Amino acid sequence: MEEKQYNIRFLTVLLTLTGGYCDSLTFVAANKIFSAHVTGNFIVFAYQLIVGADSAAWGRMLAFPVFLVSVMAGGWLIAKFSSPHFLFFCEGMALLIGGAIVYFGGITKYSGMTSIKYLATMIVVFAMGLQNAVGRCFKEETYGPTTMMTGNVTQFALDVRSYLSSGFTSTASLTKIIRELTTLGCFLTGCILGAYVGHQFGLVGMVLPGIIMVLVFFCRKNIYEWHSL
Repeated sequence: MEEKQYNIRFLTVLLTLTGGYCDSLTFVAANKIFSAHVTGNFIVFAYQLIVGADSAAWGRMLAFPVFLVSVMAGGWLIAKFSSPHFLFFCEGMALLIGGAIVYFGGITKYSGMTSIKYLATMIVVFAMGLQNAVGRCFKEETYGPTTMMTGNVTQFALDVRSYLSSGFTSTASLTKIIRELTTLGCFLTGCILGAYVGHQFGLVGMVLPGIIMVLVFFCRKNIYEWHSL
C-alpha cells in the first residue's frame, strides 16, 4: 500500500509539472496557444476574431482536432497495453521529436508562427492529449486531473469547507486537502518553469519534460523499488 501511494504521489507530481510546463511553454513561445487546456484557445480565438486578427487566429483552432485525435489514439493504446506507462513514453518521445523539429528547423524564440513552428506546437498538443487520456482512463493513478485545475480547485474548496465544518477534526478531509495542494502547487510550479523557459529559450524547451518522461519510463521500476527500501 505504501508503494502504491508513492506511485500515485510521484505520478501526480510528474504529470502536473509537465502539464503546467507545456501549457505555459506554448502560450509564451507559440503565439498564446494552450497545449494542455485546449478549450482555453476558444477564448483567445474569440478575442482575436473580434479585434480583427489575421489568419493566426484560425491557426490556433487546429489544436482542437489534433487534441481529439490524440485522445482517441491514447484510448486505443490504453486498450491495447492496459497500462498508462507506455503512454508516458509516447508522450516523452513526442516532446523530444517536437524539440528536434524546432532545433533543426532553426526556430528561435524570436521566430514567427511558421508552418514548422505550428507543427512543433501541435506535437505538444498531441502529447498533452495522451496525458489527458491517461487522466480519464486511469483516474486512480493520480490525485486528480493533471492538465486542467478547475476541477481540483473546486474539490479543494469543498474539502476545506468540510474540514472547517468538522471543527478541524476530519482527518479524511485534511488528507484530501494536502493532496489537492500538492496537485495545485506542482501545476503552478510547472507553469512558472514553462513560462520562464519559453521566454528565455523558446519552444525548444519542450525537450526537458520529454527527457524526463522517457527516463521515468525506463527507470520507473528502480524508482519504486528505491522508495520501498
